[in-house]
Amino acid sequence: MNERVERDWQTALSVLQPSARDLEHGLELHRDSLVFESYGFSPRAAPRGEALAEILAEGASGAEFTEAEEDMFLARMADDADLAAEYHAALDFAGVDCILQNAGEECQAPLQLIKRLGNFTYLTDMLGEFMQRVPSPAAIVDAHAAGKHSLYMSANGVPLAQQWKTVEEELRYVRVLFQLGVRMTHITYNRRNMLGDGCEEKTDAGLSDFGMAAIAELNRVGIIADVAHSGWQTGIDTARVSRVPIVSSHSGAHALSGHPRCKTDEVMRAIVDKGGTVGVCCIPAFLGGTGDIAAFLDHIDYMAKLVGAEAVTIGTDQAYLSSQNAAEREKFDAPRRGRRRFEGFWQPDDPLHDPAWKEPRMKQSLAWTNWPLFTVGLVQRGYGDDEIRGILGGNILRVTRAVFDARELL
Repeated sequence: MNERVERDWQTALSVLQPSARDLEHGLELHRDSLVFESYGFSPRAAPRGEALAEILAEGASGAEFTEAEEDMFLARMADDADLAAEYHAALDFAGVDCILQNAGEECQAPLQLIKRLGNFTYLTDMLGEFMQRVPSPAAIVDAHAAGKHSLYMSANGVPLAQQWKTVEEELRYVRVLFQLGVRMTHITYNRRNMLGDGCEEKTDAGLSDFGMAAIAELNRVGIIADVAHSGWQTGIDTARVSRVPIVSSHSGAHALSGHPRCKTDEVMRAIVDKGGTVGVCCIPAFLGGTGDIAAFLDHIDYMAKLVGAEAVTIGTDQAYLSSQNAAEREKFDAPRRGRRRFEGFWQPDDPLHDPAWKEPRMKQSLAWTNWPLFTVGLVQRGYGDDEIRGILGGNILRVTRAVFDARELL
């Protein structure tokens, strides 16, 4: 595609050093598989620098600037032919057929959740010749058979009325979110909310009574409960009270890295005992060890030995960024960031703050466009073809079917 993609590819190859046979078989297997990412982002556009410079000159607030910038990098390719071509090329190069797309902000406010969802509704409507927003697991399979890519929508919070009259009224927007296409949602983000504790809280209190009611409503409507950012006890409690499979869509094995965003053996077993899956992300600080593609594969190995390869998925939590991004950003002076956003809280001693995890080689080897080399790495590690197809997409597809089919119809 471009020099950056080639550099990232070669960096990963230098770590893996596959034999010619493993490389050929892995790339062929990747091409032939339905690749369904358990949590991630479709490729991102570059902003339009002149437009951002203009609103800054007009005195735009930080919130206005952030919203305009977000609209551009999430959906500008819908209106720009060059960016659309690059978007399509990145999807084809990575060989990713469907993404459980982060399409809702990290909050419980219905309008904020719906706003970000609107970016992807517009994007898929405008790029329908090769990209679809799919409403069901069957539609994922149909899109793949038709040679199209697809997005299966996820939100980063359970929508709440925030009026606190009755439990039922408080949860009335959950069905609306489903009707708008959302099929998975975080129970908490890093911090505590009304449902339970997040992974960065010093406490680990688990689900609240209201949280249990929210899980029941998600089950009823047909939305997968995702505990990737939740505290460990919250994850265990969610698995216990849910009547359908749940997931930790993008985390890792705590035993390998010690990071609180990763899951303990007890949490992973609870999720898998309920029929769910555990996903591995591509964030070096969460992976620990060498922080590269080898560490990523180590987490898959650990999880597969603990709960079975049929319960492991890949949710990179990464995105391809347009090659035009740097040039466009030179056209404006970005405002200084203010205080840390509430949902983005990390404890002061969190390893994420350590600059050692920003070493370029780590991120390069885990680049989103290196998805085919993840498959090559699994071949190297001795997984069978059927196990690999499951990790690449079959396992999360099974969970989506189970939750979708178990929903209560009106």
